[in-house]
Amino acid sequence: MIRKGKQLGRQRFQCKDCNKNFQNKSRKGKLRSKLWEQYVWGKQTVKQLADKYHHSIKWIRQELDQAEVSTQVLHPQPVVGIADCTFWGRGYGAIIFRSQALKQNLYWREIATETSLVYGQGRRRLEATGFTLQAIVVDGKGGVKGVFADIPIQHCQFHQMQTITHYLTTKPKLEASQELQSISLELTRLDEETLTKLLADWHEKWKYFLKERTINSETGKWFYTHKRTRSAYRSLKTNLPYLFTYQKYPELNIPNTTNSLDGSFNNLKKLVGIHSGLRKQRRWRVIQEVLTNPKH
Repeated sequence: MIRKGKQLGRQRFQCKDCNKNFQNKSRKGKLRSKLWEQYVWGKQTVKQLADKYHHSIKWIRQELDQAEVSTQVLHPQPVVGIADCTFWGRGYGAIIFRSQALKQNLYWREIATETSLVYGQGRRRLEATGFTLQAIVVDGKGGVKGVFADIPIQHCQFHQMQTITHYLTTKPKLEASQELQSISLELTRLDEETLTKLLADWHEKWKYFLKERTINSETGKWFYTHKRTRSAYRSLKTNLPYLFTYQKYPELNIPNTTNSLDGSFNNLKKLVGIHSGLRKQRRWRVIQEVLTNPKH
């Protein structure tokens, strides 16, 4: 065996008997890991890596496909979980369970739609690995609360305020809507008793306004005139028992929002978005790498 020059700074060798050229495998493995880190965390595209290391785009992709996705060591324990889903287009997303206290994502999997079923599967899987959910923070997707009915549930206050904005807009024109919006904007500074009274007083003042109906001149059918204001009120009223759970269990340090998880979603989407046109399998590998290293 003789030395046969260097390629990209790495020593190559040639066998005297068969004339085969090769290089140290461990060094190749180090390069592969380096490519993967720069691809995911260094925000380098395949083309940029190909130019930097003087290889074809095909070769870079092959190396990235063979790179090992990081793994994390989790220590099963009682936790307060935050659960939510995020999507890339229609029909492809991920559900994630996170612990804000541990600053770690505890469970994730690919999903096509956000349903109570995927939340139930996530909970069972998490508990099967030894974790115990002491409480859960969710954004209020229909049916999800039933999955966690046996533990304290905190409805994300930020998502509740977004729901109110969805129905009333940021600058409602109706006086009733303006007053209801003002109540919702104070959500993080209220408690359940105070909000209950404020909603009761608001409803008493506007109950006849809410009952106003409009008749469709063509069909003769009626509908509530101020249905968006009604929907905003109904949302607050329905979620009221879950908006202040964090105050009822101070010993658990339950977050009042899913912001810890939402923040990681933003970072995840930025890192994945750099690599447009990814195959589903490659995209999932990048997603797994980012979710495994939330502190990177």
